[in-house]
Amino acid sequence: MPSKTSTTPAFAEATLAPPIRPAVLRPDVKFLLSHPAHFMALGAGSGLSRIAPGTVGTLWAWAAFAVMQLYLSATQMGLVIVASALIGWWACTVTAAHLRVLDPGAIVWDEVVAFWIVLWLITPAGFVAQLAAFALFRFFDAVKPGPVAWADDLFHGFGWKGGLGIMLDDLVAAACTLLVIAMWRF
Repeated sequence: MPSKTSTTPAFAEATLAPPIRPAVLRPDVKFLLSHPAHFMALGAGSGLSRIAPGTVGTLWAWAAFAVMQLYLSATQMGLVIVASALIGWWACTVTAAHLRVLDPGAIVWDEVVAFWIVLWLITPAGFVAQLAAFALFRFFDAVKPGPVAWADDLFHGFGWKGGLGIMLDDLVAAACTLLVIAMWRF
């Protein structure tokens, strides 16, 4: 009867499977700065908030949008948003894999890009209109009614599908926000 101990050399086992690492429970500043994808996906650190990281990330997006508006035209803003969505897909994919969590709450780049889209499409808008957009977007992102829940359940896993899944529900939340604003304006 063969023994239960392995006769395979240790180096051969290491080449067959990656070492098992525990999930990173709460990313910190060291994790944030360890990879460019982490810095982006965690919203330049806004996702490190212990309380409501999605809301903090959305507030950061609002502040960043206000600054970008001072220097960029509407067309340039649109190009920044498209590039941010595509690069953010990569950043969310990498960061989720490194955290070993499918959709970590600390990843807020999905909120950032989605809220930039909302702000870009409602511009020009005063503070009260932007605040209403913020509240609507946070409602749709947090509660996940109907189509937002559908989008949230569509893609799961690690790899490109997981990164897309992280981004997609917030893009749908942005679409729902814009639909409510359009109905209100009409």
